[in-house]
Amino acid sequence: MLQRFDHVTIVVRDLEGAKQFFSHLGFEQTLTAEITGEKFSRYMNVAGIDAEHVTLKHATAMPRMEVQLLKYHQPSSTPDPLICDLSKIGFNHICFATEDLDAALARLKTHGIAPKTEVLDFHDRKLVFLPGPEGITLELSQWY
Repeated sequence: MLQRFDHVTIVVRDLEGAKQFFSHLGFEQTLTAEITGEKFSRYMNVAGIDAEHVTLKHATAMPRMEVQLLKYHQPSSTPDPLICDLSKIGFNHICFATEDLDAALARLKTHGIAPKTEVLDFHDRKLVFLPGPEGITLELSQWY
């Protein structure tokens, strides 16, 4: 029934900062669109929606992998004060696989992005958590 993972969408206040963050992971902007009007209000179930929608595609991942960013103009986006709390119910984190975790961490360090945790060896892979845009948690994994 399912074929593959398609995309994750993240609501952001700092669109440029989020685009820059994901560019350090190899994502490139491919599309920008305004989401507004009754059709999108019904689909998203957000009355009066007016948002900028940016699609970021990973440059080399196969199959295609996307991160979509939404910056709301209307209504105001609602911050989640518990977004960093990995024990709360609901969305926890997103994980991206990498061929070389040490190289990825070294590259991110040059852009001022430091891991939230030490690297953990677990279930045939190395894992590490990173702080992401708007307080979300990202994880990198390297299978061995």
